[in-house]
Order: sequence, then structure tokens, then C-alpha cells
Amino acid sequence: MISGRRAGVTGQSSSAIIKIAIAGIAIGMAVMILSIAIVTGFQNEIREKVIGFGSHLQISLYNPQNTLGVKPMERDQPFVEDILAEPEVKGTQVYAYKSGIISAKGEILGVMSKGVDQDFDWEFFEDNLLEGSVFQVNDSTPSDSVLISSQIQNKLELEVGDKFSVSYIQDELERKRRFIIGGVYDTGMEQFDGSIFLCDIKHVQKLNGWEANQVAGIEVLLHSFEDLDRLDYLTAQHVTYEFNTLKITDQFMDIFGWLELQDINVIIILILMVLVSGINMISALLVLILERTNMIGILKAMGAKNGTISKVFLYNALYLIIIGVAIGNAVGLGLGWLQQKFAIVTLDKSNYYVDSVPVLFESSPILAINLGSIAVCLVMLLIPAMLVSRIDPVKTIRFN
Repeated sequence: MISGRRAGVTGQSSSAIIKIAIAGIAIGMAVMILSIAIVTGFQNEIREKVIGFGSHLQISLYNPQNTLGVKPMERDQPFVEDILAEPEVKGTQVYAYKSGIISAKGEILGVMSKGVDQDFDWEFFEDNLLEGSVFQVNDSTPSDSVLISSQIQNKLELEVGDKFSVSYIQDELERKRRFIIGGVYDTGMEQFDGSIFLCDIKHVQKLNGWEANQVAGIEVLLHSFEDLDRLDYLTAQHVTYEFNTLKITDQFMDIFGWLELQDINVIIILILMVLVSGINMISALLVLILERTNMIGILKAMGAKNGTISKVFLYNALYLIIIGVAIGNAVGLGLGWLQQKFAIVTLDKSNYYVDSVPVLFESSPILAINLGSIAVCLVMLLIPAMLVSRIDPVKTIRFN
């Protein structure tokens, strides 16, 4: 039958049905690949943005009544070397927060100053830098240069190089600090961009009355987000009871919970597409069997068993499925590559946090989709293949 199809001898009705079935499988496969790639890319983009502000894991002194971590801890802790020795760990960095109010050009805005030191990883903010540059932290004098978001910049009508004042409350007294805008970033995460700016940690230490070796906590960065749970377990073994460890997924449960819900949408799409592909193949196989009823009768009369004849049709259907899957992979991967390369489909960054549809291909899910789709379609085809056993060779030959 396969050779006959290649030679163009199939009937017109079955040829049309077969083409529709192959097209259905190809479209379904392309939609499944793009769906999982887009959702995976979107989840990865949002995760990286949130982690850029808070790292994967934070270690601070246990103090449930103070969520900002103003209870200082010594920066040189014995467990840091143990954590850095773990292969999953990219690095550690100290931090400190201080809330204040910016006043500039007659405008005021509540902000959170995040103090960073020389060990801070600037990669995330450099990737999202719009203008200017990140500031350098040295051992001697504190740097007055800061990194603000484009939202803060626009609200206060500031430019790179402008000076502005921030008022802080410490011990019921107002203390002011004057900063210079060194750079402007934009991540699209409004809840962070609208309130956080980065400064030299020495300013926060001085405002809080801390020593140079005192910080609010230590942030731990990983090479892969997938190692977060394992690292949380290992970190708990290294630190003592007086310290608290907080995963980024627990710190921002609403965001990560929302990201997990996206998986449900993908599962629904996958189920629907596989069912549509399977139904298309069932229709095609039924047409093939009905068109070749006489041939089946003759084969049975010659001694062919039902199982042998069914296998012929199943192998033929498998051939068609593989063609559809191959075309679907080419279309899905091709469209995804074009989106990755040229960002053809754009988005409103204020609503979706990204300016174009993100696409991330991972080999394991794509391989699972391909093998799973082929397996499910074949299982569904067992039902029409059973029709072969119900064909009476005497009646079919007599009819012929």
C-alpha cells in the first residue's frame, strides 16, 4: 500500500483523507511544540527577572518580626565556604535594604534602597540596562552613584548624571542622602522596577548604625533554577538554628504560583492536539480499510490471519503518522527559531513583562511530545484495525 501510494495509485477519496490526516497531525505537532516552548520561555523569563532582584536563596538571622532583615549579621560566616563548595552554586553576595522617600524636582516617591557590595553579580542588571552604567564599589569611600529603574526615572523626570535626595527615618530622626544617577535599567516587572534602586551597601550600613562587617543577609545564586530545592535542603544542613533560609519561590509565592498555573494550559493543549491527531488518523485508517475490503477478503481466503492484515494497516498508518510528525516538527521548530532570532511577535511589556513572545526549546519535552503522540495515535488506531477481523471473506469475494 505504501509503494502504491508513492506511485500515485490510491483512490481520490482516500488520498484526500490521508492528506487531511497528515496535515492535522502536522498542525497539532507544531502547535504542541510551540505551546510548550512559549510557556517554558515565558516561565524562564519571569523567573530570571524575579531572581535578578532577590537571588535564588536568602540567608539571614531568624527574626520573624522584621521582614526587611534590619537585624544585622556578620558577613563572614563559616557556612559560606561550605555552600560555595556545592557544584550547583554560582556564587554568594551580601545585601542590605533600607526604605526611604525620594524627593526630586518637586516630586516624591517611596522607594527601597538595596545596598550591594563588591561581590554583587551585575549580569542581570547589565542585560536590562537602558543607559549609563553600573557603579563600582570600592573598599575606601562609598560610591554616590546608583542604579535606578526607568519607571522611577520617568516619574521623577530624571536623567543620567542628575542628583536627587532620599530621606530615611532612623531612630525617629530624618536622615538624608544625596545620590547621582549612574545608570537606568528596565526589567518590565512593575512591582520591582517601581520601587527598587541599587546603591553602595556602605550607605545602608551607616544609616542603620552598623559596622563595616555587618549586613542584612547573604544571597545565594545557582547555575540552574532546578537545583533550588536541593540547595535549600543542603543549606539547612550547613547553617545553625539562629539563621533563616528563604527560597525565592517562598518569598514570591504569588508570582511562582501563577507561573505554575501556565503548565495546566499546556497540558490541556497537548491533550486536545493529540486527540485531534488521533481522530484524524482513525478516520484515515477507516477509509483505507473500507476501500480495501475486497483485498482483505482475498487475503483471508488465501490463509492470511487477522493479526497479519491488521499489522499491514497499522504499519501503513505509522508511516503516515511519522510523516505528519516530521512536518510538524519542522514547522514548529522553524517558527520558534524565527521568533527567537527576529522577535516577530511583540508584546506590551507593561502587561506581559516581556517585549516579545519568549521561546525556549528543551530537548526532553520535545522528544516526549513526539514519542507520546506517536504512541497515543497508534493505541487509538487499534480500534479501527479490529474492523479487519469482522470482514467476511466469502461475502466480500461474492460481492466483488
